[in-house]
Amino acid sequence: MSSPSIPGDANDQFDRGDVSFIAVCGILVFFMVPGVGEPHFIVVPRNEALRVWSAFLYSGLSRRKSALSLVWAVAASNAVAIFQWWFWGYSLAFSPTATNGFIGNLRSFAHRKLLPDGVRVCHGRHPHGCPRDRGRVVPAMVFTFLWMTLVYCPIACWAWSTNGWGFKWGVLDYAGGGPVEIGSGISGLAYSWVLGRRSERELRNFRPHNVSLVALGTFILWFGWLGFNGGSAFGANLRALMAIWNSMLAAAMAGLVWCALDWRVERKVSMVGLCSGMIAGLVAATPASGYIPQWAAVAMGIVVGAIANYSTKIKFFLRIDDALDLCAEHAIGGIVGLLFNGLFADAAIIALDGVPTSASGGWLNHNWKQLYIQLAYVAACCGYAFTVTALLAAGVNAVPGLHLRATPEQMALGMDDAELGEFATDYVEVRRDYTDWTPPYKDYGRNGEVATTVPVDGSVAPVAAGDRHGVPDSQLGQVHAPHGRDGSEEEPSSASTEKTHNGDLVEKV
Repeated sequence: MSSPSIPGDANDQFDRGDVSFIAVCGILVFFMVPGVGEPHFIVVPRNEALRVWSAFLYSGLSRRKSALSLVWAVAASNAVAIFQWWFWGYSLAFSPTATNGFIGNLRSFAHRKLLPDGVRVCHGRHPHGCPRDRGRVVPAMVFTFLWMTLVYCPIACWAWSTNGWGFKWGVLDYAGGGPVEIGSGISGLAYSWVLGRRSERELRNFRPHNVSLVALGTFILWFGWLGFNGGSAFGANLRALMAIWNSMLAAAMAGLVWCALDWRVERKVSMVGLCSGMIAGLVAATPASGYIPQWAAVAMGIVVGAIANYSTKIKFFLRIDDALDLCAEHAIGGIVGLLFNGLFADAAIIALDGVPTSASGGWLNHNWKQLYIQLAYVAACCGYAFTVTALLAAGVNAVPGLHLRATPEQMALGMDDAELGEFATDYVEVRRDYTDWTPPYKDYGRNGEVATTVPVDGSVAPVAAGDRHGVPDSQLGQVHAPHGRDGSEEEPSSASTEKTHNGDLVEKV
């Protein structure tokens, strides 16, 4: 890495304790990759820790026949993000000589001329959960490079570059409510819109293939997230500790609220629901944990747990197959956190890092204009991320050989076999769906009700989750969705379908 000639020891410009703290936090952020699938890398000085989509969480939430493709997408997008950030991403986000307020220039191309600028840790997330069960992974990597360049880097410049319009206007975004959370959540919604819905057979009766992996990924994610939010204080100081505590409180409360809402509907608690709520709380803490007091973090966790839970229904109103609820958890969570800054940001919390700043807090400090500043920033991030992402996805999809959507035959086969030729576990090759190795039921009553659970060979038949909550697994082969005028499969009428607590469509039985 080339750098300008600097007299004396370059290390004298930095506090070595702070540099060590940031390096450890960056490594913790990188640990989030196997947890949830998110890009990270570390480059000191003034380094960036970019996180890609974590593997265990998204893999566990997918169907068994497409689980490994998401792990591959996580690992590959991490590699693409590392190169992009080194190549020109950092310069486009943080170049101090660009004055347009929108995007940086190439002053620090290939990480040149970094040392005089100080040390910084930043973080970005790609919308790679949205292709689940239907998206091709190699074209998605091309999209990743373009998305990092034209969506993430400009929004990061707005909020964090000293010449960004948001920074100059006084936007309060501690660790990435705009570029990280809204950027990924709204972009995921746009990408899913361009990609199209999964086939009706894939939508019906869906359930995660491995909830233990979902839980493991969430706990790894939470662990790394503490390094992410703590490290965003740029040093080993009291503000970092406050950010860590606020992150813990918000995640805990959001998880409990999400479970309570699930209990209200089904009289059962859900591990997937608990994990979803915890992640929503961590998302809200991303822009707010370094600004608000602890009691406000508790309130924020309660609010975001409820709002994000109900926001899982947005995709049905929009008829967009947001397979992993990126909009409901990441975009909505980021918006809630940013608005809490407008209301409850406290100058005393901001001052805990010992760095002089012009930030004057929010309504808590009688800074009434801060809320509309936050609202304008949220609107700009949402509008820009959706529009540019949709145009990028449509453009990549139009290139011969780079179509984003898999064929119906590939989706039925499973993305692991169609794209990778490998499987998450060996038995998946011979048992891609529940009905493989499962004896057929003897007969069914009216409206698909099981008249008997005795298989034709007289043995006791297993009762699958689908038999309790949706179309019986052994009856899936008898389900034929009507085709629309464009040849695509239409959603069943509301008279014959209902939605589960997590928003999946199932047929009434």
